[in-house]
Amino acid sequence: MGNKITIIGSGSVGSTIAYTLAVQGQASEIVMIDINLEKSLGEALDIRQGMSFCDPVKIYAGSYQDAKDSDIVILTSGVARKPGQSRLDLAQTNVNITGSIIPEITKAAPNAIYIIVANPVDILTYQFHKVSGIPANRIIGSGTALDTARLRARLAEHYHLAQQNVHAYVFGEHGDSSFVPWSLCNISTVPIDDFVNHVRSTEGHLYPELVHDEVEQYVRKSGGRIIARKGATFYAIAISVCHICRCISFDTETTLSVSDMMNGEYGINDVCLSTLSLVGSDGITGKVLLPMTDSEIASLRNSADCLKSIIKELKF
Repeated sequence: MGNKITIIGSGSVGSTIAYTLAVQGQASEIVMIDINLEKSLGEALDIRQGMSFCDPVKIYAGSYQDAKDSDIVILTSGVARKPGQSRLDLAQTNVNITGSIIPEITKAAPNAIYIIVANPVDILTYQFHKVSGIPANRIIGSGTALDTARLRARLAEHYHLAQQNVHAYVFGEHGDSSFVPWSLCNISTVPIDDFVNHVRSTEGHLYPELVHDEVEQYVRKSGGRIIARKGATFYAIAISVCHICRCISFDTETTLSVSDMMNGEYGINDVCLSTLSLVGSDGITGKVLLPMTDSEIASLRNSADCLKSIIKELKF
């Protein structure tokens, strides 16, 4: 498969994405770019030496010029979040870093689809929309794709089910103002709060009470807990980003909770956050306007306002 993917940033997230893409056989060519060339060289070499057991892939450290003709560019560069630090505390520093990257990479790869992963992801996605000149459909923030995966994992554990049976989303900011539209959550089409009343199990399952607030706190605090315990999060976000890449590369138009510019949906304008979008070979091809309750729409608008208040303080 002729598919070239460039990854900017060879830290824990960028290198794990590169490794996962290579093992999954998603790309024929992977370029790793980092201000620390030695780090990129080492990561690329380490992955490359295991490729005799995987589908062929050309993987190497390079410069912005090497990104020419990339189909997908993944941006992970930025200062990592420290224990106890919020994603938004990183804002101006990582906005400055992204601002220096944008003219270089868009000159080299003007036709790529861009996936923004670095934090604060919604603000950097907004920055990309405002200053890059790349068409809006080809800018995708990883947004709450990871939060949604964490939510589904927690609910699957609660009900002792495969995660694929759980249909639920996290919307809004990838951060503290995110929320779960519980009215839309279901397990195999059964509304999640009614699920226990529809189970006739020969195993005699007894399910503990599902407390919405506890689940939402689990999702919001997961990243911080992982960082406190091991210093960084990178496995789950890498899998989430590689899933986005797969939807693009294989043109399997898929509904994903990714960050995109809002243009009047739910009464929200001029901010990037996550709702449900259609993602395929052309990037974001549309939004799915879900029948949320008034209180859920209010939560989404609150998340938008939280992000806008930060954007007002930043210099792009």
